[in-house]
Amino acid sequence: MNASVERADAPSCGGDESPESAVAPQSAAPGLRALRALLVAPAWIGDTVLAQPLLARLQERTPGLVIDALASPWTAPVLARMPQISRIFDNPFAHGALAIGERRRLGRRLAAEGYARAYVLPNSLKSALVPFFAGIPERIGFTGESRLILLNRRHTLDGEALPQMAERFAQLAEAPGAPLPRPLPLPRLESSAAQQTEALAAVGLARPTRLAVFCPGAEYGPAKRWPAEHFAHLAEELTARGFAVWLLGSAKDHAIGETVLAAYAARRASAGAAGAPPADGALRNLCGATALAQAIDLIALADLVVCNDSGLMHVAAALGRPQVALYGSSSPGFTPPLSPRATVLRLGLPCSPCFKRDCPLGHLDCLVKLDVDRVLKACLAALATHALVGELA
Repeated sequence: MNASVERADAPSCGGDESPESAVAPQSAAPGLRALRALLVAPAWIGDTVLAQPLLARLQERTPGLVIDALASPWTAPVLARMPQISRIFDNPFAHGALAIGERRRLGRRLAAEGYARAYVLPNSLKSALVPFFAGIPERIGFTGESRLILLNRRHTLDGEALPQMAERFAQLAEAPGAPLPRPLPLPRLESSAAQQTEALAAVGLARPTRLAVFCPGAEYGPAKRWPAEHFAHLAEELTARGFAVWLLGSAKDHAIGETVLAAYAARRASAGAAGAPPADGALRNLCGATALAQAIDLIALADLVVCNDSGLMHVAAALGRPQVALYGSSSPGFTPPLSPRATVLRLGLPCSPCFKRDCPLGHLDCLVKLDVDRVLKACLAALATHALVGELA
């Protein structure tokens, strides 16, 4: 059963009662209380997906372990689709806000939950305060920002031994200094047929015969975004092959989606009457039109997902969709899509990865020169396991 997301008693609400449960804890054997752990979740959607191998490994090691999460509203819908999560408590603190008094009050409320362990995934000092104030006996994480007192089972990061973020999270299931067993479990998010039907109803659309989802945004910055004109060209190629193309992302990505739509319309206009035109509405901008939970379910319906290195890229991987992931300023060596159905494309220019939000050289060659023909070929190859492939050449 998926964990429901409810706002737990946040510090601003006052009162001394315990947080409200969203879902009843898993039952332990008669007469025994289940061991309980609290996950302090990452602040980014993609990082939250990459935390799931840790959760799977924890429950492999401790059958019956009940795992609750302290998470922001931004990432809670992702955690709600993880079968390892029992309940989700709202982490109401704005980025950068110390709010020691409020964190102390929230920790005292969570103390009533009887957690034996806390796994603190962010490296900031602030993220370790609530488990400390809750008096959780084992507080586990990387040493991070001067957390010698706040954490009492501390790991020292060896970046060479643990090059991927998912590996670093999963290391917290091991004793400090112990080697990480590989391979890791793959992330897996749940999306039911009923949830997908509800998501379609929410956007007023039916599932097309062939559906490609594009995720043209990237919260981190422009240096991770394949050009809108390239997305428009790829959309033209796929709609000509009978696909509907839906653009998904947050409200911040809506303008990017509109740019893709405009470039697509311009390409269609310049093509004139040549060839059979795609049906009206073959390309739709749904960026900002869905909640994250709905976006998860719409991605689950896709025959193909094309995305930048973004949170939705990791969502698509965890849903097992055929996907083509486009990398520019970032590195697939650190945060790859963890799926055997993912194809990663990058040029590997000498200037990349630079991990900058904006191209420091002003040209964005790492993405501009990643041409549409190469991406289209990867898309058709990614569809090779589907019955559609014979009709697409």
